[in-house]
Amino acid sequence: MRIYFSVCGIGLGHAGRCIPIARELEKRGAEILFSTYRDAVKYIEQTGFPLVKAPPVGFVVKQDGTVDFRQTVANPGPILASFTLTKQIEFEIRYIRAFKPDVVVSDSRASPLLAAKILDVPDVCILNQFQIIIPRRSRLLRLAKLVDTGALAVIGKLWTSGATNLMIPDFPPPYVLSAGNLRIPKSYQKRVKIIGPILPVHPDDLPSKEELKEKLGLNNDSPFIFVPISGPVKERAYITGVLRRILMEMPPEYQIVMSLGYPNYNGDPIKKGNVTIYGWVSNRFEYLKACDLVISKAGHGTLTQSMSYGKPMILIPTPSHTEQLSNAYRLKELGVAEVLEQHDVNKESLLRTIRKMLDDEAYRKRMEEIHKEISQLNGLKTAVDTIMKVVEHARR
Repeated sequence: MRIYFSVCGIGLGHAGRCIPIARELEKRGAEILFSTYRDAVKYIEQTGFPLVKAPPVGFVVKQDGTVDFRQTVANPGPILASFTLTKQIEFEIRYIRAFKPDVVVSDSRASPLLAAKILDVPDVCILNQFQIIIPRRSRLLRLAKLVDTGALAVIGKLWTSGATNLMIPDFPPPYVLSAGNLRIPKSYQKRVKIIGPILPVHPDDLPSKEELKEKLGLNNDSPFIFVPISGPVKERAYITGVLRRILMEMPPEYQIVMSLGYPNYNGDPIKKGNVTIYGWVSNRFEYLKACDLVISKAGHGTLTQSMSYGKPMILIPTPSHTEQLSNAYRLKELGVAEVLEQHDVNKESLLRTIRKMLDDEAYRKRMEEIHKEISQLNGLKTAVDTIMKVVEHARR
């Protein structure tokens, strides 16, 4: 059995959820090959899985990490964008043909789905959200209306035209994070399945919160705040610098651990009082279970992980990042998070929000209510079982 994973390489979230799927399939005797680009390359290489480097794509960001829609749309322009997509499809065809997989698994990439369809290879697609949502800001209103009138049909056709199965690692209603996953036309719904988050480590597989605090050298009597920063390097660089300065000035009553999200970082952690800043924490889920509050950007992976571990959140979405903005305000609506716009983040606003969330029992109680409803979801098992069924069906 051979499985070809073609993973979006922008940030580490897509690779981070495909790696545990690949490991489970490997236990069942599968031979794995990854295709990706940019940030995900070194991350996957560290796991030992074989990898081929695909032609990269991305979006334009400003110095403060803001997603620049106008430049992203204009640069490289429709001609060069089409050329890049063609190069990606040609690349995927070449390696799929050489590897001869039983199934192609695409995480948020269109080119491998198109390549698999051309080669008549079964495929599975993993996708954060079914439809792109554009923020309703005045300067983007025309773009938003254009996307809403035509993009649902185009994007739905793109993701479902070749995919044997389309899996969305979100929560089922009424706790769906992405509004785009609530707008799936009936004609596509048979191919789309919301499976729950794909967790490398399930909360029940870890010791208790108190035991983990002791193991990690934390005091059980003081609130512990975990700050895992993720996303593309350019996108997170600005807010990472802002948060580092602010956290170093936080009152000593809070224990704070920050991860900068660099998996190749080998330097020593920075420590000041009760604040520790690591380049990378390999035991991320131990810190997640041990903490009382999460402060993070609003990437899909971090949000679903925090929800699965029952942790209230302070979210700082990347400006103009449609998915992050939509998901962050959805969690605020559910009563388990507060949102700070990046331009509003300073010591006073962050400290005020921390105190509000730790002092108000409503956030914790609401999170506990939701956690009871979603704790039995196992997106990892569902994803593995789905891929295995596709392989078995193809071999008949």
